[in-house]
Amino acid sequence: MKMAFLLKKVWGFVIIRSGLSTSSSSSTSRSSSVGSTTRDILCNSGSLGALDQLPIDVIMQILHLLGPRETARLAVVCRYFRVLVSDNKLWMNFLQNGKDSWDCIAFSETHLHAGPPSEIYYDHPVQLSFMSVYAKRTLVPGAVIIDGGSGYCKYGWSKFDSPSGRCATFLEFGNIESPMYARLRHFFSTIYNRMQVKPSSQPVILAIPICHCDDTESARASRRQYREAIFSVLFDMNVPAICAIDQAVLALYASKKISGIAVNVGFNITSVVPVYRGKVMHEIGVEIVGIGALKLTGFLKELMQRRSMTYESLYTVRTIKEKLCYVALDYEAEMRKDTTSSCEVSGEGWFTLSQERFQVGELLFQPQLGGVRAMALHQAVGLCIDHCYNSDIVGDVSWYKTVILAGGTGCLPGLPERLEKELSKLLPESMSEGIKVSPPPYGTDSAWFGAKIVSNVSTFTEAWCVTKKRFQKKYKMGASSIVSSW
Repeated sequence: MKMAFLLKKVWGFVIIRSGLSTSSSSSTSRSSSVGSTTRDILCNSGSLGALDQLPIDVIMQILHLLGPRETARLAVVCRYFRVLVSDNKLWMNFLQNGKDSWDCIAFSETHLHAGPPSEIYYDHPVQLSFMSVYAKRTLVPGAVIIDGGSGYCKYGWSKFDSPSGRCATFLEFGNIESPMYARLRHFFSTIYNRMQVKPSSQPVILAIPICHCDDTESARASRRQYREAIFSVLFDMNVPAICAIDQAVLALYASKKISGIAVNVGFNITSVVPVYRGKVMHEIGVEIVGIGALKLTGFLKELMQRRSMTYESLYTVRTIKEKLCYVALDYEAEMRKDTTSSCEVSGEGWFTLSQERFQVGELLFQPQLGGVRAMALHQAVGLCIDHCYNSDIVGDVSWYKTVILAGGTGCLPGLPERLEKELSKLLPESMSEGIKVSPPPYGTDSAWFGAKIVSNVSTFTEAWCVTKKRFQKKYKMGASSIVSSW
């Protein structure tokens, strides 16, 4: 009965749109809306009877109107319909009309479909059935995303458009003298309580800040121990499955990239992380700069005090920094301009800054201005690029020329342009030519959105998640590759 209803509905569309058949009868129009492979198979797929008079593109438009659920049911009618229904272009159209952007879908299903980087080292294009992708994506469960930023943690549902809340990051949460397990347990319990969900209800994706970044045995052991602690806590809380990925990798995923250099201007430090095909390249070298958002805020506080400006808290200073500060393309030239501007802070009135607006961001390139002994940002990125250039990685020789900024301070206006300029001056042309520095694609929430992309890939549960049983089995065997991003 259902199939009869479907065919009746199809024929109803045919009658309504029958005027199209007389004006679209050429062989070109008959094949314009299907792929070449589908067109070739249709030639040997039998007859549709009265529907043979219609061009293929009209039939495909009817399938679009029917929608994905009823279109899929037509596959059992005959071989001709089975071929039409399985056409990739048709299901690409259904996916494009969904909630997720087509760019994110195409990127994730092409580059992340096979799972973490240890499993995706391939050089040939992935052949996908988008009909299968559509079906699997509808079955992917929602996940809890926890982006443990170096200052503030963002958390929320993967099916939501943005994080639903923020809190202090677990690296600085609770009593610093408490055991790591107790601190992590308290932190994750707090998040689940705020979200009002049971840990056992959904998988969790963790965006982990870079830590123990050296390529030494002790650093690798520390990363492994840290990972074990996080997994143990969550599994003891009955979380069904865990996916843990480094923030730098997720920042690249948010930019639809799997290789490049992620520059995360964090709360206390700035990390320059080379990532190749979704894997942090510790063997190439992660550069750490002792300047972060906190030092920039402190520097602005000092500049404001020199002008006898009063404020209630450091939060006020941070708010002013986010509203007024930027990075000058040419610091000396900017000093000769009138850059006065004002902003209002709720409850405290108006604040006016002049040269302080760009002097704060200049600390990244001239740390000595604030009495900071640290490597300049462009020097750290240049050093990382030099290491990438001289590495043994073959294939795409320009993979490291994609530089993605991350973190709240990475959103400072003018920072991408200034960093590009300084790198072109610092590096030889063979290294600097083609370098593109991009701002955080989703602002302060880029890592969270990178995790969201992973959480919606059609193979998320089986390819990306680790269950308690698998975790215990792997570590009993002494394996250290459960989360390949570390």
